[in-house]
Amino acid sequence: MAALVERHSIDVVPDEERHGTAFSQFTLWLGANLQITTVVTGGLAVVFGGDVVWSLVGLLLGNLLGGGVMALHSAQGPRLGLPQMISSRAQFGVRGAVVPLLLVVVMYIGFFASGSVLAGQAVGKLTHLGTVPGIIVFALVTAFMATVGYRMVHALGRVASVVCALAFVYLGIRLLQRIDLGEVVHQHTFTLPMFLLAMSLSASWQLAFGPYVADYSRYLPRTTPARTTFWWTLSGTVLGAQWSMSFGVLAAASAGAAFVDDQVGYVVGLGGTGLIASFLYFVIALGKLTINVLNTYGGFMSVVTSVSGFRGQRAVSQRGRMLYIAAIMVAGTLLALAGRNSFLDSFADFLLFLLAFFTPWSAINLVDYYLISRERYDLPALSDPDGRYGGWRLPALSVYGIGLAAQLPFLSTSFYTGPLVTMLGGADISWIVGLVVPAGLYWLVGRRQPGTARPTTGPASRVGERESAGDVR
Repeated sequence: MAALVERHSIDVVPDEERHGTAFSQFTLWLGANLQITTVVTGGLAVVFGGDVVWSLVGLLLGNLLGGGVMALHSAQGPRLGLPQMISSRAQFGVRGAVVPLLLVVVMYIGFFASGSVLAGQAVGKLTHLGTVPGIIVFALVTAFMATVGYRMVHALGRVASVVCALAFVYLGIRLLQRIDLGEVVHQHTFTLPMFLLAMSLSASWQLAFGPYVADYSRYLPRTTPARTTFWWTLSGTVLGAQWSMSFGVLAAASAGAAFVDDQVGYVVGLGGTGLIASFLYFVIALGKLTINVLNTYGGFMSVVTSVSGFRGQRAVSQRGRMLYIAAIMVAGTLLALAGRNSFLDSFADFLLFLLAFFTPWSAINLVDYYLISRERYDLPALSDPDGRYGGWRLPALSVYGIGLAAQLPFLSTSFYTGPLVTMLGGADISWIVGLVVPAGLYWLVGRRQPGTARPTTGPASRVGERESAGDVR
């Protein structure tokens, strides 16, 4: 087991260990999106009152906008050779980065739990063990694969991209045989709140990948062009998400309560019985396994990044890796078991609520990396609270807080509705505010922070000199 487990965690991946091509990002994110939870996300646009045509358009626009932000994060991986969230130390400080990190860890556990509910149903049916044992078995397999690490993650993505794509082609044909597509799309009326809801659902889906997307591109060779990484990531995540969400829209519009009450049962029943049903249960479990391994692996990276900011460690033992991942698995599994009977409503609120916390982080991180630091960070200083980036960077933390507060008047969930939502006809535009406001503010204050000037030492083509000088480009 020790020989199989990935050696690197939050430390820089050396150039001699870099491998692969940017196309790996396409297969990974295609496979990660061709799964049942993405289907449910698309279906929610209709369940909450949207029509088919404008829901599809809104979902596509949200996928493109949110996916663009997510792909910009992905392009950081080959340049830095680091997990995504550790680069937040350049904005928030070595210890201050723990503020968004704690929220990221909550997100990973929440996605682990929500994914385990649907996957547990599939595994339970496939093995005839029932939902609760299915959730537990699924969690154990997830933890094992996340422990093995990066190569396992990408191998799983390649398999899922092919198997799940074939299954979705078959399911799409079966769905179109059952419904009158002309009648479904004929009745369409544009309403701004429902259109923005669809955009918010897909944008939040994509933005939630931002805190860990570079974790899965950091082994690519440093010479990989940023635009290549960007476009392969964007095309994979948008194609996979829009495909799945469109299926969910048509399923929810045609099936109504049958889809809402039992998403897994409806999808499998659509495909057939016997061996076909068993195959579809396997596909559902495979799709959820792919994304849950990402959530567990990313959660491990974020926990270690949080702890190391205070302990100063740059590497984690294999035993420590297993313990961290086991803790995430246990927490996510307990949450899944506790909330499995109210999945749909709680998941919708979870997605929309996540937007309020991750759009300001994305805005600050991207403005700093691309516009202020110009893709160059002092890598040793990312582990030194007394170095260039300091322990706590109050200007960035203040901008983050302002970005959160600016969204509240526009936020609409079942447990909180902002005062300006009614004036907008019930539309939730908080995620737009959460991107624009902190991006503008950080552009103004970030350039004045000590240590944000671009490092100039070390030629970009000389890895040894660049790293000894603390410069990466």
